Amino acid sequence: MKSKRNLTRFTYETAAFEGWRLCISRAGTTFTKYFPDKKFGSGKKSLAVAEKALADLKTLIEGAKRVDGKLSPATIKKGEKILQDAA
Repeated sequence: MKSKRNLTRFTYETAAFEGWRLCISRAGTTFTKYFPDKKFGSGKKSLAVAEKALADLKTLIEGAKRVDGKLSPATIKKGEKILQDAA
């Protein structure tokens, strides 16, 4: 499996973690979450969950109001909740 925009594949033979990392930065805020294969059962399943979380997060960010060019605290909190619930 190959990495995609905002989704990076981690596969190391000697490391304990194998899975996907979602990382997106907008308006001075970075959202990051790891989706391990072990937790979701396979690489394809963890990718599907990561893609859904990314789509939800992009929808939230694109429709959000900005305060001084940055995301509002309420939007940041909602984004963190999306990532937390993606498990």
